[in-house]
Amino acid sequence: MTALKPSAGGHLPINGLSLYYEVYGELGEPGTAPLLLIPGGFMATDSMGSWVSAFAAERPVIVFDQQGHGRTPDTSREISFEQFADDAAALLRALKVERADVMGYSQGGGVALQLALRHPGIVGKLVSLSATYRRDGWYPAVLEGVRHLDAAAFAGTPVEKAFKEHTPDARAFEIYLEKMKVLNGNDQNISDAQMRSISAKTMVIVGDADAVRPEHALAMFKLRGGGDEEAAASGELRRAPVARLAILPGMSHIGLSGESATLAPMVSAFLDDVPPTTPDLFQGG
Repeated sequence: MTALKPSAGGHLPINGLSLYYEVYGELGEPGTAPLLLIPGGFMATDSMGSWVSAFAAERPVIVFDQQGHGRTPDTSREISFEQFADDAAALLRALKVERADVMGYSQGGGVALQLALRHPGIVGKLVSLSATYRRDGWYPAVLEGVRHLDAAAFAGTPVEKAFKEHTPDARAFEIYLEKMKVLNGNDQNISDAQMRSISAKTMVIVGDADAVRPEHALAMFKLRGGGDEEAAASGELRRAPVARLAILPGMSHIGLSGESATLAPMVSAFLDDVPPTTPDLFQGG
């Protein structure tokens, strides 16, 4: 967990939820877009502490608990990536944030994609961390593992503890898990055309031993405008690219969530449109 203290936070009435959020830094300062961090499935704000710490010195950071996650109680409302994205947009509006950069991990990355599709005006730049835009982006074993999740698998875990602090009914927790199994088992079905239509500059990050297939990450990168033939021909990148791809070596899906120290400088350079630098290889000594 981060040692930082939120400058604001608590619960807000969002689309029928009592949605929990935290803000680090001051919103509304000119020149710097806030960063909205969206945790993965079954994760909550507390799990994003190292990422908050990595970014909060440079920009305001907003993080929130999705429906049924952490300190946001579940309701009878169905859950979907689209609904989670609408909740995120409503939160930003409630905080009077007109435009934010968005970074989501795993399930949160899928939500970030939907936010960019459904609310393009509110998303500045988009970072997809270990996420997919279609179900076939996961290895089949991942989907098989989701199918076998049950309450016993979460017994005594922080996921169960956080849920039962606000909703002690065991049956309610089982209902929430069934919803999550459907959500993550079915995953998304974003078309190639929809991926191309996203207006936000995009960074795609996966591990080479990720649950996400590397060819899927490459496809996402290409659909978001990745690749520069001019740079290939000249050997130089002359402008900040519209899409970036990072594949970390020896890195699993869960492992990637702990790589804030490695990834934050790369992500910050993307968010800030830091111009590329090229070493001068052909000057005389």
